[in-house]
Amino acid sequence: MAKLTEKQKRFVLEYLVDLNATAAAKRAGYKDPNIGRQLITKNNVSAAVQKAMAERQKRTEITQDMVVRELAKVAFANGTFYARVTGGGAQVELTDTEALTEDQRAAVSGIKEGRFGIEVSTYDKVRALELLGRHLGAFERQERQLEGALDELIRGLKE
Repeated sequence: MAKLTEKQKRFVLEYLVDLNATAAAKRAGYKDPNIGRQLITKNNVSAAVQKAMAERQKRTEITQDMVVRELAKVAFANGTFYARVTGGGAQVELTDTEALTEDQRAAVSGIKEGRFGIEVSTYDKVRALELLGRHLGAFERQERQLEGALDELIRGLKE
C-alpha cells in the first residue's frame, strides 16, 4: 500500500475532528477542498483513517455504540417524564429526579428556578434524532430516491 504524503497525514488527523472530508481537506491545506471526497476513497488514506479511528477508540474507550445509546436517550426522551399537568391545566407537578431512570436523567440539560418557577430543560431532541438518522443512513436513502425521481422527471421533460 502506498505511503501517505505529509498533506495526506494532516488530512487524516483533520478528518478525525469532525468526519467532514471537505473541511478536513481545507484545514490540511489543499487548494481545492472538494478533493477531500476523493481522498477519503483512496485505499491508503481510507486505511489510515480507519486505523486512526481504531486507535482513538482504544485510547478513549468510547465506542460508537456508547455514543448512539447516549443520543437515543435524548432522542426518545418525553417531556411527560419530567412534569405533568394537573387540575385541568391549572398546576404543573414536577417529577422527583430520584424517581427518574438513569436514561431519563441523561436527557436533562439543566434544572433551574426562574421567575415563573422551576424550569427543566432537555438536550435538543430534534438534533439527536437527526444525528441518529444520519448514523443509520436514513436520510441518504431518501436523498437518493429524490435524486432518482428528479433525474426521471428531467428525462421525461427532455423526451
